[in-house]
Amino acid sequence: MRIALISDLHGNEVALQAVFADLGRVGVDQLICLGDVATLGPRPNAVLAMLRERGCPCILGNHDEFLLDPALIRAYTEAPIVVESVDWCRAQLSPAELDFVATFQRGLRLDLGGGDALLLFHGSPLSHMQDLLATTPPAELDRLLGPHTETVMACGHTHIQMLRQHRGMLLVNPGSVGMPFREYV
Repeated sequence: MRIALISDLHGNEVALQAVFADLGRVGVDQLICLGDVATLGPRPNAVLAMLRERGCPCILGNHDEFLLDPALIRAYTEAPIVVESVDWCRAQLSPAELDFVATFQRGLRLDLGGGDALLLFHGSPLSHMQDLLATTPPAELDRLLGPHTETVMACGHTHIQMLRQHRGMLLVNPGSVGMPFREYV
């Protein structure tokens, strides 16, 4: 089974169209979005429509929850440009689009067969606002992963691609479709 993981789209329709075109060329069995779909970018409605049309399961990212709970963004940051952008994106969305965002799951576990499983989340299994990085010390990674021991775990949030082995598990971050970072600070 070929599973395509995308994350941190941030309302970037042009980038998502390019990714979908590439996926069409290589072929995949399943597409899953790891969160942060519509905020901060210019085309939140279009990005939500593209995901909905494809029946793409979506994980709830911190920015997705900011759309559903307006007070949460102000607890996360006081940066006016971020708060205003999230507020603008929320104002662009219809009740039906917000209802679609409300269907996003905090996590998803897929059985891969043969005793293997894939665990999907946004930041960490504990919180969509925690960071898993290639540089996270092993003891801290143990704490952030909690009791989970799935064969593969995939997250987004940091906008940085990662492929890391930890205690026999594979940790994956596809990076960001809509707003890639060169480094995480």
